[in-house]
Amino acid sequence: MTRNEPVTTVALLTSGGIAPCLSSAVGGLIEQYTAVAPEVRIIGYLDGYAGLLAGRSVEVDDEVRAHASRLHRFGGSPLGNSRVKLTNAEDAARRGLVREGEDPLRVAADQLAADGVDVLHTIGGDDTSTTAADLARYLQEAGRSMTVVGLPKTIDNDIVPVRQSLGAWTAAEEGARFARNIIGEHSSNPRMLLVHEVMGRHNGWLTAETARRYRSWLAEQDFVPGIGNDPRRWDVHGVYLPELPVDIEGEGRRLRAVMDETGCVNVFLAEGAGVEDVVARMEATGEEVPRDPFGHVQLDAIDPGEYVAAELAAAVGAEKSKVFKSGYFARSAPANREDLELIRRCTDLAVETALAGGSGLVGQDEERGDELRAIELDRVAGGGSFDAGQDWFTALLQEIGQA
Repeated sequence: MTRNEPVTTVALLTSGGIAPCLSSAVGGLIEQYTAVAPEVRIIGYLDGYAGLLAGRSVEVDDEVRAHASRLHRFGGSPLGNSRVKLTNAEDAARRGLVREGEDPLRVAADQLAADGVDVLHTIGGDDTSTTAADLARYLQEAGRSMTVVGLPKTIDNDIVPVRQSLGAWTAAEEGARFARNIIGEHSSNPRMLLVHEVMGRHNGWLTAETARRYRSWLAEQDFVPGIGNDPRRWDVHGVYLPELPVDIEGEGRRLRAVMDETGCVNVFLAEGAGVEDVVARMEATGEEVPRDPFGHVQLDAIDPGEYVAAELAAAVGAEKSKVFKSGYFARSAPANREDLELIRRCTDLAVETALAGGSGLVGQDEERGDELRAIELDRVAGGGSFDAGQDWFTALLQEIGQA
């Protein structure tokens, strides 16, 4: 598609949870615009869609452009984030983001028009992208011309149909690094159950990849078994994903034997793996299940990791159990080499797409042979499942004795 009018102003916003790509993606977009279209004005909305609704933005001046490369060294987002659904008017009004009775989509559209924005770059997960699609649809129906080009951010790597979301590789690597230290806690008590809870809702991929990277590190270490520095005590003994049912009774029998032999049990648990059981228990007792503006269960409020840990602790006869959560450590890290390379490819294409008048979510399209392209926004969805039947993951489970 060819743009009829030249691009004069682009806006950037980061939204949703933090991931190890936000700062780098912002830096990459600024660098690329400065290189290929230095005349284009760039602004950044502060705190995601909340800042857009409030008209809070920062101008990307010459000094920021000159030093944008420094952003690749940092985690977090220089612009700030929030979780806002523009089609949830009630929630937006309750939070004071719009006045009672106002349509957040219209407020956002009016602000974009007031700021003269021709292109909006969103950097976020599936909720951010679907909200961008809602906004793009509203603008089109209102007869307003604006391009929306997103970048896929999520540590869960669960955006459909994106093969690899930005930040997910780093999150897995950092989660494995976190595990190197906390698994040493197996020696803090006899019959110790250690649960490494990996943050995320649909995070089967992240949990599996974190376990794989940890065990790759483990395979490179030299041990002194004669004094108790035994690789079996440092290994992962169970990996539990949302895509696979957790058989507490069966795993309890298997892991009790591990506990009897090694004196400890170490498991990697996806935060989303125990959600259905916890929600069912809460609903059965009449408790209110806390949900976010998008209708998702608030995982940190219901704490499924503690629920699964308590069930496993009883099953394996643990004297002590402890849940360690790597999520905030992993998601706030700066992007690693793998992610930096993918971010660069995506930001370059995002700028090219925007200047040509195209819209979409820039990523590797699984349904188009993993081609890096601007994926149509109406095809984007969340909750993608990890294929637990892949050879490498099946081999991992076999190696640790998990059926």
